[in-house]
Amino acid sequence: MFGMGKGKQVVALDIGSSSVKALELKKTGKGIEVDKLGVELLAPDIVVDGAIVDTGAVSTTIVKVFDENKIKTKGVATSVSGHSVIVKRLSMASMSEEELIEAIQSEASQHIPFDIAEVNLDHQTLETDPNTGNMDVLLVAAKKDKILNYTNVLSLAGKTAAVVDIDAFALQNAYEFNYEPAENQTVALLNIGASVMNINIVRGRVPLFTRDVSVGGMQYTDSLQKELDLSFEDAERVKMGKSVPGVSDEARLPVLKSVSEIIILEIQKTFDFFKATAPGEHIQKIYIAGGSARVPGLLDLLKQEFSIPVEELNPFRKILYDPNSQHGEIINENSPRLAVAVGLALRSFENL
Repeated sequence: MFGMGKGKQVVALDIGSSSVKALELKKTGKGIEVDKLGVELLAPDIVVDGAIVDTGAVSTTIVKVFDENKIKTKGVATSVSGHSVIVKRLSMASMSEEELIEAIQSEASQHIPFDIAEVNLDHQTLETDPNTGNMDVLLVAAKKDKILNYTNVLSLAGKTAAVVDIDAFALQNAYEFNYEPAENQTVALLNIGASVMNINIVRGRVPLFTRDVSVGGMQYTDSLQKELDLSFEDAERVKMGKSVPGVSDEARLPVLKSVSEIIILEIQKTFDFFKATAPGEHIQKIYIAGGSARVPGLLDLLKQEFSIPVEELNPFRKILYDPNSQHGEIINENSPRLAVAVGLALRSFENL
């Protein structure tokens, strides 16, 4: 959204609370393929609720992931989320783009809980309401200090921010490319990261409602550590369904379920608010991505709660890679948590 030239080759750099993901795609005669890919874990409390706390540690990790995977491209597409990012869908009288640019400043001041001088603004015209003739405009605001937090880390690592996107829109980009949704299909895209869950409700290719919630995979880890007296590393393994000596299914599944219920409650609140503000819209399917997409039992609980199809989003559904290569191993292990990175990396091909 806050790009400096689209259609140029960029490396996706998804800086999450638990890991840094770097991905570069290339266009070949066969389609779009994975060129470079790396994932490096971050220690707890280095990135908290979408804010980079330890800039030195993150910049060092970025350098490492670029060097180890021989990534030469300097231009980076990254994304932000959390409380410092506001996304609003506005209904405005039909006007030209020039008039809209002037009007959006005053309109934004009524909808954003920050001083306008403290934010970067962007907007996109979505569709025209056939009943009123008004146009729906997507307003996006991100606090300048939030963007600086990320761009400064990139500079420390010797990289340049070519695009700063929003996590929820990068997720939508990956969904659109891989699933080519029908215009009338309304789905909820959930990206459950370590500390933030992005929710984006989309009809076709039009975002209807976007919200970030401060819940995520770290709550599973914390609960497992406390309830089962586990180390951080063992709790992470148990969270992902891997076996740890002395931890039975009878012990771990109730802990996982209790956290899943907290996450589902936040999803339910979001869906209820969406239904109240968009009468006539019905969510037909849920796609789930993020590092916690594969927590045992979560998908089944979502199906039970909402009585609609729930599916893990596959960000590599239409992207080519060798399943037997190192890239293939990383994708098989981390596919759901790479969805935002895929959406960012696809920005390279927007004008092609």
